[in-house]
Amino acid sequence: MQNLGEKCAVFGVYGTGLDVARLSFFGLFALQHRGQESAGIAAANGETIRVHKGMGLVSQVFTDELVGSLKGHIAVGHNRYSTTGGSKVKHAQPMLAAGSTSLQKKDYGDTSPSLLDSVSLSSAPDDGAIAIVHNGNLPTTEALDAFLKEKGIDTAEFSDSRMMVEAIAVAMREGSELEDAIKKTYSLFTGAFSVLIMSKDKLIAIRDECGIRPLSLGEINGGYVIASETCAFAPIGATFLRDIEAGAMLVIDEKGVRSEQLIPANPKMDIFEFVYFARPDSQLLGKSVYEVRHNFGVELAKEYPLEADVVIPVPETAIASAIGYARELGIPFEMGIAKNRYIHRTFITPEQHVREQGVKAKLSPIVEAINGKRVVIIDDSIVRGTSSRQIVKMLFDAGAKEVHFLVASPPVKYPDFYGIDTPKQTDLIAATKSVEEIEKYLGATSLRYLSYEGMIRATGISEDLLCTSCFTGIYPIDIGDRAKEVRLT
Repeated sequence: MQNLGEKCAVFGVYGTGLDVARLSFFGLFALQHRGQESAGIAAANGETIRVHKGMGLVSQVFTDELVGSLKGHIAVGHNRYSTTGGSKVKHAQPMLAAGSTSLQKKDYGDTSPSLLDSVSLSSAPDDGAIAIVHNGNLPTTEALDAFLKEKGIDTAEFSDSRMMVEAIAVAMREGSELEDAIKKTYSLFTGAFSVLIMSKDKLIAIRDECGIRPLSLGEINGGYVIASETCAFAPIGATFLRDIEAGAMLVIDEKGVRSEQLIPANPKMDIFEFVYFARPDSQLLGKSVYEVRHNFGVELAKEYPLEADVVIPVPETAIASAIGYARELGIPFEMGIAKNRYIHRTFITPEQHVREQGVKAKLSPIVEAINGKRVVIIDDSIVRGTSSRQIVKMLFDAGAKEVHFLVASPPVKYPDFYGIDTPKQTDLIAATKSVEEIEKYLGATSLRYLSYEGMIRATGISEDLLCTSCFTGIYPIDIGDRAKEVRLT
């Protein structure tokens, strides 16, 4: 997989006596794979909410001094990959909004990345500000847009996340407490969302009715942690408790933890979390991501047992699948490709010649593992096919006798509208070409995809609990006018 933009990561901490900003920093560090464009943390101490955010990786946005300045007992953090709104600092999160008319009206989204933004709150009970972090995407924002415009708010420069926080803030300014404001505006959030909302004294999590984006609850030293993936718990010493239910609102405050179902759950977690996005050491729906990917390879071996000298993965998400395939057939496994995982995570534009190198600037063949051999290469998916074509050529140039390209998922024929930055359908190679035509385009000796049934079987999860829209074109949450962009194949 070389051509899908990642989603986002959300992280939250609640606990008296905890260094919540520092815990958030290391939580976001563990979730860096979900977004590398911007990062931010907001902290609340019961009186003040302070936020710092900027463009770049977590380690580029924060210094030890900055983390230390974010005092409080509640924090929310975010790593962003742009889906709605584009890659601009004004769309970086957390986003703040005024929940009271006594707060100075301000577009907190335009905060300079080099400055801390502080919102001082008085002790009056109707005073308040809120911060939001959002993983997912609202394919249609018509309801939100109409609601905000009716309240006299110009949404022209707003991302979907900005609309969400402003809508909640409007309900608060009209007299609702935070929890009631969320209930009043929840039906306006039409799409996929795993969201954390923080006030000066509460941490609240909400998910869409399908729970398309993952969200889990953990415990740490008498406090609580919420994260997009469970892989963020172990590095900070937190213990996984449970997944947060689809369609639910979970509230953490001085009274403890409580949960309320806002809408009947219709669980449909995105299967692409297993295929590509989640870290292999995460647990999703009670399943190990590593084991599921390993099972993808086992199923591939049952469906397409090839005679070969070596099995190699496209690093890194296909590693477990390649191991599963190799073990099942008794073929040697080798790391035949080395990855420079940092080259595309810089804001320095590559020199023209380097740009022209394409995939070669990121992946390099290990000739000793390839030369003179019949190679099976396994990748998690194929999107446009351009990178896969370069990889096949690279392997032949390194001396491979045969290159059999196996894909640990079915053909991606449909765009995603729930938080993955997929190309338009016309740019998805499997939407316009047959497997035979793709094989010819790649220049591979053979090309085989894991069957849809094999993918579902490998998860060990009932199909009706999964969103498989990229493979089937069936979207469990209404995508509104975006449906016009989809052609069933």
